[in-house]
Order: sequence, then structure tokens, then C-alpha cells
Amino acid sequence: MLPLLAAGCASPADPVGLADPVDPVDPVGRLGREAARRVPSEPSERPPAPQPYRRWGLDAPLPAPPRPPARPLDLATRPPALPAVMDHVATADRVVFLTYDDEAERDPQFVDMVRELRLPVSMFLTDSVVGPGYGHFARLLSVGADLQNHTLDHPALRGLPYAGQRAEICGQRDKLHARFGVRPRLLRPPYGAYDTTTLRAAADCGVSAVVLWRAALTGTGLRFTHGGAALRPGDIVLVTSDDDDLGGPGLRERTTRMLRRIEGEGLTVGRLQDYL
Repeated sequence: MLPLLAAGCASPADPVGLADPVDPVDPVGRLGREAARRVPSEPSERPPAPQPYRRWGLDAPLPAPPRPPARPLDLATRPPALPAVMDHVATADRVVFLTYDDEAERDPQFVDMVRELRLPVSMFLTDSVVGPGYGHFARLLSVGADLQNHTLDHPALRGLPYAGQRAEICGQRDKLHARFGVRPRLLRPPYGAYDTTTLRAAADCGVSAVVLWRAALTGTGLRFTHGGAALRPGDIVLVTSDDDDLGGPGLRERTTRMLRRIEGEGLTVGRLQDYL
């Protein structure tokens, strides 16, 4: 007779019972926990994106300009009245006006600067100088810049016969209209040189104002054509490119310097066409 097995003991046919019971382990769950330990945790907050004004070297955002005047200056637009000649706009608004001529570098980042800072800049273009760079100025137009007349071939107009001056001014007016659909009302004569014949020809081409400048920013600083050496509300400012001073600061850096000066004197940038 076989001996009776003690209670709780497994039979020889049940080998599992020979070891202590072990809790089952889910291998998939264990791998998941290990993988989770290896994955670095995401930061709770992302650092804020830099403000656009800091990207362009300013310490504070440019103040918004005041609402444009309901009645801009009453400028003649048809002959025989001659266009006004101005380097300054008569206004009490604490604004100045940034203008650039067509020798400005074809820097795509300058387009970004105008767009991000919403700079109301005015570009005076010469067809023979701009040449294949018209695409650059089309991008500036698309971000809010104004395109105005600087003649076809950039001659010194003063002393030229009427027919030649009219061809230069009306010719560039027609070029800008054909390329961009704009009809420029403002003229900057090359080198700031003009005479009464220039004004007659400009009037015949639909120009309402001949725009000069009271201050020019070059590689060596801000130069004033007359009056005190401080910006005044209504000043028209010419920002030159580094073509005038080889190796000097580029257009974006000069623009940043100008904006710092404008903010430092409690002014901001207005749109010239809103006042003329």
C-alpha cells in the first residue's frame, strides 16, 4: 500500500508544486516601464519667443504713430501749379519719415525688418539703378513700403532742358505703374538737384511734391542740411546704404541706429504719404 501524501504536497505528476508560487510578470508592461524611465521628461514651459523689436536690435517696441491727419497738406497735383519742395512736413505729430533711395542693398532680411517692425518706409527708385532688383522692391511693396519716383537714369536734373527732364520723370512714373500698378506722386531729384524747369516737368508728370531731406544717416552719423542738430517732428530723413562708405555698417544696422535715435528723442516713424 502506498503511503498517503501529506496535505498541501503536490504529487510527483505535479512538478510545479515543488517550488514556491511566484506572481506572474507581464513582459510587455515591464518593457513599457523601462522605456518610460529612459525617455527624458518634457520641460513644463517653453521659453518665450524673442520679441521682434529685440531681434532687430531695439530695446523697446517702436511706438505706434498717431492717427494720420484727416486733411493732409493741400498739395497741387495739376499744372500750371508747381509741386511743393520740402525736406520737412509741417505737423505737430511727433513723427519723422524714413526714406531710402534705390541704391539700398538687396538684403532680403531688410524686407523682414520692415514687415516685423511694420516700418512705413518710402523707397525712391531709379530704373537704371534698380535693374533686376525690381523683385526685391516688389517684396518691400508687399510688406507695406511705398515706392516713389527717382527718375529713369539718375541724372542731375538741374540745367537740363524741359524735354529731357520730363522724359526722366514721366518715364519712371510709367515704369513704376507698369511694373507695380502704382502711380507715384512724389519725386526725389537725384542728388537733390532741381530747378524751376524740374518743377514744371514734375507738375506735368502728376508729381505733387518734390521730396528732399533735412537729415541724412550715413556711415559716420546723422548729418543735418540746416537748422539744429536734433530731430524735429515732421523731419524727412534719408537713410543711405553702405555704397557711400565702403566697409561701413549695412542698411539694417543703419536703420536700427536711426530707430534708436528716433526713440531716444521721443519720436516715432510716420508714413510720409499719409501727410502729403
